[in-house]
Amino acid sequence: MKTIDDYNFEGKKALIRVDFNVPLDGDFNVTDTSRIEAAKPTILKVLEDGGSAVLMSHLGRPKGKVNPDMSLSHIVETVSEIIGVEVKFAEDCVGKVAEDAVAKLEDGEVLLLENLRFHDEEEAGDEAFSEALAKHGDVYVNDAFGTAHRAHASTTIVAQFFPNNKCFGYLLAKEIDAIAKVMQTGEKPVTAILGGAKVSSKITIIENILDKVDNLIIGGGMTYTFIKAQGGNVGDSICEDDKMELALDILKQAKAKNVNVYLPVDVLAADDFNNNANTQFVDVDKIPDGWQGLDAGPKTLEIFHQVILGSKTILWNGPVGVFEMESFAKGTIAVGNYIDEATQKGAFSLVGGGDSVAAVKQFGFDEKVSYVSTGGGAMLESLEGRTLPGIAAILD
Repeated sequence: MKTIDDYNFEGKKALIRVDFNVPLDGDFNVTDTSRIEAAKPTILKVLEDGGSAVLMSHLGRPKGKVNPDMSLSHIVETVSEIIGVEVKFAEDCVGKVAEDAVAKLEDGEVLLLENLRFHDEEEAGDEAFSEALAKHGDVYVNDAFGTAHRAHASTTIVAQFFPNNKCFGYLLAKEIDAIAKVMQTGEKPVTAILGGAKVSSKITIIENILDKVDNLIIGGGMTYTFIKAQGGNVGDSICEDDKMELALDILKQAKAKNVNVYLPVDVLAADDFNNNANTQFVDVDKIPDGWQGLDAGPKTLEIFHQVILGSKTILWNGPVGVFEMESFAKGTIAVGNYIDEATQKGAFSLVGGGDSVAAVKQFGFDEKVSYVSTGGGAMLESLEGRTLPGIAAILD
């Protein structure tokens, strides 16, 4: 696996695909800079070698049309502050404007190109567009894990124009390494904690990781499909009735592969889906009609605690309750604390996938786990066992 450390960029222009698809407020201020901060080490390596960096990214979904609200010009100041170098800006990513800006770029300087998705050809993976992008650099560096599962021009197709001069940036290399630690080289016992609302969105992940894990903890809304499938009463809890056979099949597969499956035994149930609802702790298979399970109960958390503490490698994907409401966040916070405790004792812990990343950031666990993945969809597809086009293009 070629990484940025395999290159000396002295006198060279690095064309770096970053993921600066950051949230902006109504005044176009960046409200979460973590993606920019994550790309900083890669950019600085190029500059410290004595090279220059040409950055390309998308922002939002402009659908191939120029949309001033989604211009990367809004983030130039923030990127400059974080990197510590004044970042120049090109008002297009291909054509004369971009080429002139790249030609003027001197060693030690950084140029940010305009939003790639202002051109239809980016998402279409157009070869001519990719070739136009390739003109901007001597070496291609992919550091955008969040888009590595897309075969877009800037993430995948452009790599073919750098047959011997392409590599992973630090962030993407760390993501690949973190997933490999869970899926291939992880010290046993390996525990996967899967939460979230639906079994259907996690089927492929579950089926792929059953060969790799020793323990599977299931929480969140998908709990109730498993419980109802086994004859339990789940009241008004979220449940995919058409996935009950599948849930039973997953349990059967896990048993055949000697994987221990831990489902909640008790839950915090509410008589309405809101923070001020009446609540009670009940057995997970005896939820009264008119009530719904919205968080893990104390007996469940004690079981989860023991399993997590006994683990050497931990994957967490999905909350175990409706953490967005304070009344139902205790279970997710507890799981975060248990993973923190296990990590301090030497376990490797990886958190990835939309809601779990939001939860660890909200409750301050992002500094307490081994690694927080920046790529939602890309992370999930990796866990499903798919080869991501953006990664394959570098390895090819």
